[in-house]
Amino acid sequence: MNIDTHWQHRSLLSYLLYPLSFLFRLLAALRRWSYRSGIRHQQQFSVPILIVGNITVGGSGKTPLVIWLVDHLRGLGLKPGVVSRGYGGKAEHWPQQVRADSDPATVGDEAVLLAQRASCPVCVGPDRPAAIDALLKYTDCDIVVSDDGMQHYAMARDLEIAVIDGKRRFGNGWLLPAGPLREPVSRLKSVDLIVCNGQPEHGEFAMKLRQPQLVALFDSGEQVQDLSLFDGKHVSAIAGIGNPQRFFDMLQQHGIVLDAHAFPDHHPYQANDLDFVEQLPLLMTEKDAVKCRRLIDKQRPAWVVRVEAQPDAAFVHRINLALTDIRAKYAKQ
Repeated sequence: MNIDTHWQHRSLLSYLLYPLSFLFRLLAALRRWSYRSGIRHQQQFSVPILIVGNITVGGSGKTPLVIWLVDHLRGLGLKPGVVSRGYGGKAEHWPQQVRADSDPATVGDEAVLLAQRASCPVCVGPDRPAAIDALLKYTDCDIVVSDDGMQHYAMARDLEIAVIDGKRRFGNGWLLPAGPLREPVSRLKSVDLIVCNGQPEHGEFAMKLRQPQLVALFDSGEQVQDLSLFDGKHVSAIAGIGNPQRFFDMLQQHGIVLDAHAFPDHHPYQANDLDFVEQLPLLMTEKDAVKCRRLIDKQRPAWVVRVEAQPDAAFVHRINLALTDIRAKYAKQ
């Protein structure tokens, strides 16, 4: 039984870890209070900062929503840029500007995916304010979206959007390491918008993933196929993301018979990871594709499963109202 399973229930292990969870909660509260009270400095910026984050460990659907939000901002006539942690990147110096062809081993897999899909400037680094400064210095962005960063209180923010996994939600309700929470559930009372990737509860906006599509891994023309291409067929599937089972469940719901291979989030793939006994057609997430493309024989049939977020109309209305107020505030500065 892995740690994620323990986080969904209050098991013996989670009870044993609870004292550490209590200490983690205390330190997290003190850290947030130090910024809110002015003891520690929170850096302000010349452009609006929007955060898409969560209070749990693991995948919740943040990145698809970031990509949707960037496209929405662009449609409103803005010039968005994205900052992120660059988790898994091994760069010697930070921050790093990211392009669609950047090496994921250097800047992180999610950063390259964002550069490819969002088609906007992307800058990553563990110091989020430094990444924003670098993004503004070298680009003409007039608004910044932070992929994650709710807990990076050194970074001032104009809007916080919290994303919840509608299936796992808050697990056993305890903080790390006894549970999956980075901050208490009460933290959601202070965010501007709560989006549920799944079935929303009271006070939450719904977000669904549009009908997934297949793009051949080595097809430069990106010809799109429907998942029905593999309905009733046997395939291999890999997922090195925060919640691999969500990906596998989605494929099975479309009638696909799976030989599933789950890997840790941000897994640094090696060629032998993909050396399965049966050379079946291979399906993977977009995040896996940025790392696996260089490892797979071009003769092997391999497909990327592309998903896109679709927030409900009420969320779109609320985000537009918030942006109107934010832009008016900066216009006065």
